[in-house]
Amino acid sequence: MRRIAIVPARANILGEYTDHRGGLSLPFATQHRLTLTASERERGFTGNGDIVSLWKAAGGWPADLELESKIPIGAGMSSSAALCVALALCINGKRSHMETCLEAQRIEHEFLGTPCGLLDPIAITHSSEKHAIIIDFSDLSVTPFRIPEEWKFKIIDTGVRRHLKDTSYGLSNVAEDVWKKHVAEESKRVREAISCDPYQLGKSLNQSHFSLSCRIGVSTPEIDQLVEKVQTTKGVLGARLMGGGFGGMILAIVENNIEVPGTTIVPSESAILQEFV
Repeated sequence: MRRIAIVPARANILGEYTDHRGGLSLPFATQHRLTLTASERERGFTGNGDIVSLWKAAGGWPADLELESKIPIGAGMSSSAALCVALALCINGKRSHMETCLEAQRIEHEFLGTPCGLLDPIAITHSSEKHAIIIDFSDLSVTPFRIPEEWKFKIIDTGVRRHLKDTSYGLSNVAEDVWKKHVAEESKRVREAISCDPYQLGKSLNQSHFSLSCRIGVSTPEIDQLVEKVQTTKGVLGARLMGGGFGGMILAIVENNIEVPGTTIVPSESAILQEFV
C-alpha cells in the first residue's frame, strides 16, 4: 500500500488568534504545497530522521517516507500544520475533514509541542479553489465564501523566522479583557469583510495589524516598520502580519491594475489523499 497526501499552505485574511476563544476567521488554502508519500513495508522505516520519528510517535505503520515541501518554514503559512495534516491523512487514511483536523492538532500538540488552535488544519482541509472559508469557532461551523475577483492578495516576506514553541505562543500574560476586545473586533472585521470592497478590506487589515501589535503584542518594532512600509507602498490598500506573529509573511491586499513587489497568492484546493494498493 502507498498513500500520498498533498497538502496546501494557508493564508488568513482576517481573524487571527480567535480560534481558542470562539471567534471568527476568514482563511483560504494557497498554491504552496507539501507532499508526503508513505509506502508500506514489512518492517522498519526509512526517510528523514525527524519525519520518521514524528511518524512513529504519531502511530505510523512501517513505511518508506518521502517528504517534499514548498511551504516556507516559520513564515506564518502553517508549515507545521500542513505536515501534521499530511501525517494524519497518511497514517489513518480517509476520515471526515474534521476528524483529520483534530488528529493533526493532537499530533502538533503532543509531538511538536505547539498549543495551536484549529484554524490552520480547518483551512487546509476545508478550502476550495477560488474560495475562502468563514470559520465560526464557537461551533466549528465552516461556510464557503467565494473571493471577489477584485480582491488581489500578495505576501511579502519579512525575512524574520520564528518557531512558535520558542515564543510566548498563547500569550498568557495578556489580560482577559484585552483578549475579549481583540477577538470581538477581529470577528466583526470578518463579518464585514464578506460584503466589503478592496479598499474597506485594506482598512480592516491595517486595523487587524494594530490590534495584533499594540493589544496582544505578537509583533516587534522591526516588523512594525516593515508593515508600515508595505502599507504606504503605492498600490497597497492595506497590510498586516499574518500567522502566529514574531516574523514570517506580511499579507497585503493590492489594487488590481498596479504591480506591487511580493508574491501573488491564489486561493487553491484543500488537502487530498491518494491511495494505491
